[in-house]
Amino acid sequence: MRQGQLFRVTSIGVTWFWLGVFALLPNIALLLVAFLDKGETDFFIPVFTLNNFEELFSPIFLTVLWDTVRLAVASTLVCLAAGYPFAYAVAKASPRRRPWLLLLVIIPFWTNSLIRTYALILIIGAQGMMNKALMALGLIASPIEVMYTDLAVFIGLTYTFLPFMVLPLYASIEKLDPRLVDAAKDLGASSLRAFWHVTLPLTLPGIVAGCMLVFLPALGCFYVPEVLGGATNMLLGTFIKNQFLVANNWPLGAAASSVMTLLLIALALVYRTVNRRISGRERRGDMFVSGVEGGA
Repeated sequence: MRQGQLFRVTSIGVTWFWLGVFALLPNIALLLVAFLDKGETDFFIPVFTLNNFEELFSPIFLTVLWDTVRLAVASTLVCLAAGYPFAYAVAKASPRRRPWLLLLVIIPFWTNSLIRTYALILIIGAQGMMNKALMALGLIASPIEVMYTDLAVFIGLTYTFLPFMVLPLYASIEKLDPRLVDAAKDLGASSLRAFWHVTLPLTLPGIVAGCMLVFLPALGCFYVPEVLGGATNMLLGTFIKNQFLVANNWPLGAAASSVMTLLLIALALVYRTVNRRISGRERRGDMFVSGVEGGA
C-alpha cells in the first residue's frame, strides 16, 4: 500500500472511530435510556416503558416546547434578516476589505459565549447602558424592565447565534456565479427581479444551513435562558438540563434529547434535498449561460 493510501485510510479510520465512540455510541445509549424507567435511588432501572415519551405530551412540556420553538424561530428569522445583507456585502466587497469584514464575524468566537451572555446584562440590565442612554436622552423616566423576560432571551439567542448565520450565507453567496445574474439582466430582469429569481434560489443551501445552525442550538441552549430569563423562563434546553442534573430523571431527559436528535436528522435530510436541487439548477444555469455566450 502506497504512503498516500495508507495516510488516507488511517485518517478516515481514526475519524470514523472518533465519531463512533464519542458521537454514535452516546446517542444510542441515550435512546436506550429513554425507554427505561426511573428508579427510586438509581438514575434508571432496566425496565422497559413508554411513559417517558407519554410525558412529553403533557401540557407542561408542550408549553415549554411551544415557548422554545417560538423564540428559536423568531431569533432564526431575525438572524437571517440581519445576516443576509451583511453576508452579501462581505461577498461583494473588494478583496482588500473582505478579510476585515470577515474578522468582525469571527471575533465573537474568540470569547466564550457564556461570558458574552453575562456581558449583555451590562447592556440590557435595569442599570445597563441601554437604560442609562435612554434616560439621559429623556426618552424614558424609569428603567425598562428587559431582564428576566422573553425579550431578554430573544436578544441573547440572536446575539449569540448571528455569526452562525452569516458564515454559511457568505460561503453560499461568494461562490455564486455572477454570470447567471448578468444573464438574467440581459434578458430584461430588473436588479430586484434578478435577485428574487436567481440569487435567492441559488443561495438557498446557505439559507437552510444558516437556519439549521441557529435554530437547532437555540432549541437546546440552556445557559442563555438561565442567565437572561431567570428561573421562571423554562425552555427545552433548561428542561433537559434540569431532568439530568436537578430532578435526576435521566429517562425523561433522554426522551426529550432523543426528540431533538430526530429533529436534527430531519432537518439534515431537508438540507441535503435542497442542496441537491440547487446543484441541479446550477448545472442547468451553467449550461444556459454557456449557450448564451456561445450564441453571442
